[in-house]
Amino acid sequence: MSIRACALESEAFLALKDVYDHRERAAGQWRSKGGKVVGKLGSDVPDELVIAAGMLPVQICAAPDRELAEAGKYLENAFDPVVRAQFERLVDGTYGDQLDALAISNSNDTIIRIFYYLREIHRVEPEKNVPPVAFIDWTFTRSRIWQERCEFVLNLFRQQVEQWAGRTVSDDEIRAAGRLMNENRAALRAMAALRRGEEVRVNGSEALTIIGAGLFMEKAEHTALVRQVTEDAKGWPVLTGPRVFYTGANQEDTELYQKLEELGLVVVGEDTDWGDRSYERDFDLTYPVLRGVVDRYFLRTPTVEKSRVAQSVEILSRQVESTGAEGVVFYTNAYAEVATFNMPDQRKMLDGRGVKHVTLSRMTYPIRNNEGLDEKLAAFAAGMRGGE
Repeated sequence: MSIRACALESEAFLALKDVYDHRERAAGQWRSKGGKVVGKLGSDVPDELVIAAGMLPVQICAAPDRELAEAGKYLENAFDPVVRAQFERLVDGTYGDQLDALAISNSNDTIIRIFYYLREIHRVEPEKNVPPVAFIDWTFTRSRIWQERCEFVLNLFRQQVEQWAGRTVSDDEIRAAGRLMNENRAALRAMAALRRGEEVRVNGSEALTIIGAGLFMEKAEHTALVRQVTEDAKGWPVLTGPRVFYTGANQEDTELYQKLEELGLVVVGEDTDWGDRSYERDFDLTYPVLRGVVDRYFLRTPTVEKSRVAQSVEILSRQVESTGAEGVVFYTNAYAEVATFNMPDQRKMLDGRGVKHVTLSRMTYPIRNNEGLDEKLAAFAAGMRGGE
């Protein structure tokens, strides 16, 4: 199934798909007009501060068919394969030619180590074409004291952004950026409503394309296109088939979702930053601006790596309920064992609710290189359809 003919008949969807398929183009056009581009690595780099400074935030992503010649010189093999592929583009000059700076948040231990490696490369090999790097050291514990520390950390990042931009960034500019991002999130929520409920009209591959385009383009333009494609999608055919929820590693393309859809399954939601999590929780415009940034990023649903066991069970239960999912796909990359710690209790909860599930662990990149994956997905889909 993947992307259907009805979606390809929408001019708004085609515009979003063009950005999704050609991820460097929007940033290149931005820079050609004199603008600066900031890359984001990690799940919690605040767009609001970058946008307020007049710069374009873009997500760092991997290239599936590229040889990892540079990554092999610096990284041990025991790294998440997607992160290795991202690192390759950071050190081989690709992003050095496309970015003015790079912001990294401490999403997990692997990303933290990538920051250390890049910092050391800057120190001992300054001739390498690697963008300047800033690190956002969010805390992992939620309390009043740690919230204040996060505000301190975000103020340091604000100062770094001002240095990159070559000017100060006012509170009013940050608040305006927060309003812009809230409008974008509202548009994405309206689109996502068409993935669930009694009638499903947007499939997972289409949703990932719509959401993902926003990781690489100017937000006001993205918002307008999302609103238009949402109106178009209200007339798309209703999707039938067992509904599944996806949890685990970010999917930077639609390959896995296409496999699920070709088996007759409908992906109605996910907990990733390339999906539903990207538009969760608004910026509170009534707060002081740094408090608003902390509230939005620090207090939204935690990532798989940052959630406690009981918390992860409750979160998944809520997500299955809200999306109407009849099955769950667990997917984790090789050397990402932390993301698997909560799964036994989550699977026990799903068994108690009669929700089917499949666990795909220690996966490599790109997806097509995983031997036996198609057979496992086919068996899961057959079980979802009642063993036919």
